Amino acid sequence: MAKGDEAEVYRALQGVVDEELGSDIVSLGLVGPVERGLLKSKVTIYYVGGAPEIQDELRERAQAALSAVGSFELKLQALDPEGQVALRERLLDPESVSAREERKPVFSRPSSKTRVLGISSGKGGVGKSSVSANLAVGLAIRGFDVAVLDADVYGFSIPKMLGVERFPRVVDDLIIPPMAHGIKVMSLGFFVEEDTPVIWRGPMLHKTIEQFLVDVYWGSLDYLVVDMPPGTGDITLSLQEFLPRSEVFVVSTPQEAATRVAQRSALAARKLKLPVRGVIENMAGFTADDGTNYPIFGEGGGQVLSSLLEVPVLGSVPLTMGLRRGGDQGSPVVVAAPDDPASKAIFGVVDAVVAMGPARRYRADLKVQAK
Repeated sequence: MAKGDEAEVYRALQGVVDEELGSDIVSLGLVGPVERGLLKSKVTIYYVGGAPEIQDELRERAQAALSAVGSFELKLQALDPEGQVALRERLLDPESVSAREERKPVFSRPSSKTRVLGISSGKGGVGKSSVSANLAVGLAIRGFDVAVLDADVYGFSIPKMLGVERFPRVVDDLIIPPMAHGIKVMSLGFFVEEDTPVIWRGPMLHKTIEQFLVDVYWGSLDYLVVDMPPGTGDITLSLQEFLPRSEVFVVSTPQEAATRVAQRSALAARKLKLPVRGVIENMAGFTADDGTNYPIFGEGGGQVLSSLLEVPVLGSVPLTMGLRRGGDQGSPVVVAAPDDPASKAIFGVVDAVVAMGPARRYRADLKVQAK
């Protein structure tokens, strides 16, 4: 190797980005010194846990980057505990470190730019998780940095709906969420078998939500979409405690019975001082091949709920085969079939959420004193 080639090697490897860690492997300190040899030089790259395919992908991308510089022997080595501590310190900014010490999510701080969108429903079976998954991916398609938290601990389904095949990695005591379709994903589904029922009392559920919000490396997000459990209960109370700056969006079918239950969920959110921003009507009719529309779950329920809550209907998402297939196959309809009527309705919801901006919040302790 000629003198100065080492810097060229580092420049080449700066093109190898670990999306989950949010930077290139050189900036992350994951590239060792170049060892010079007579015929071939050696480069060591450190990796952070994970499935074998992560290592294979890293090796392939690094070799492709190095091929433009010269011939190198590439060695992959697991990052040792000391290196993991150093990497964790690189990843976390001072505010994140302070929040972790206080065991509070950084999203709860007034300085946070992240909008937390709580997707709620009065009961199960209204397609709340499908809306959450597609809304999160739709926001990412629009160019935002997005993550989704599957807080529906009793009925976790987000990993399957997004086709997530990787499990979280761990850097020291920091959990690195996997990515799918451009968004970060965290769910209890990564830690228990899919067919295992979760039978936990409130304190354990509270601790789990705390760990997901505090010990996960979320990075700098524009939006955190939270798939909330249906109804009201321990998880809702925990989320209100950890994420007091959340905005709530209520999902309901057009069915009258569903809207009445959804209303209770929205009123409960308001009692917890969480602003209810809008209604998303799901399963709003099915259109057959001959063009006939069948209102399988009734009509007008979303508008009724909107009037009761005095918030807008952000969109009515029809029931389509593309929407159903996307959830089953792990390819959200907004990705697999962007021209599907359900996709168009969801993108309408995405644009409405973005356009309304974050909720205004008022501090009761601040008052104007008349002279």
